[in-house]
Amino acid sequence: MLMTTNERGGAGDLAGREAAALYRLMTWLSPAFPVGGFSYSSGMEWAVEAGDITDIATLADWLDAMLGDGSGLCDATFLVHAFRAAEACEEATLNDIAELAAAFVPSRERQLETTSQGRAFIDIARAAWDADGLDAMVAACSTPLVYPVAVGVVAAMHGVPLAPTLHAFLHALVSNWISAASRLIPLGQTDSQRALVRLEAAVAATANRALYVTLDDLGSATFRADLASLRHEAQYTRLFRS
Repeated sequence: MLMTTNERGGAGDLAGREAAALYRLMTWLSPAFPVGGFSYSSGMEWAVEAGDITDIATLADWLDAMLGDGSGLCDATFLVHAFRAAEACEEATLNDIAELAAAFVPSRERQLETTSQGRAFIDIARAAWDADGLDAMVAACSTPLVYPVAVGVVAAMHGVPLAPTLHAFLHALVSNWISAASRLIPLGQTDSQRALVRLEAAVAATANRALYVTLDDLGSATFRADLASLRHEAQYTRLFRS
């Protein structure tokens, strides 16, 4: 049967709430959202200079480890717990999560990276995408919010579902890493997309794990990546701030 212009769409159409949530996620986690992610490489600049990352294969291996055993999983877990605390308006719990997340960062430059992006994310969200309860949740935290905690809090206050928020956050994280690598190795546009394809399953697996990881389970085993972020501070020539 043909659909007239006055008939509503079928089951494939997004409901209003789903469309609003998708719109917000696409905006907040787009490279165009001004949190300054392009300024940071999370230590990869040193890894490229040291010869650890030289091509698409070594890049994919490095990022796969960071996702599953390093900062990717840790950030995703902090986002999940911050989201749930904010959604339940548990201010004391959120403050504890924010403090732990800030203490978990392994280097000064990574601390600058994640707190600067967290502060920018909160400031822009409050200025352009404010929501009831957001100010109270931010005020409840005695330490600057790191980026994943900031994303979790804002998404919860807007009623954006946790699962897509988590997946979108990890996609944006990996995309930013690959963007930095494309300028450092360098990689062409097609190889950058191939790297993103190779990490699709790792992003999904990390998102699924983070939904069930407790804060007591948290830990990192990517010692070389942590060392890279520390050694980047003394690197002679640098394009990135971390």
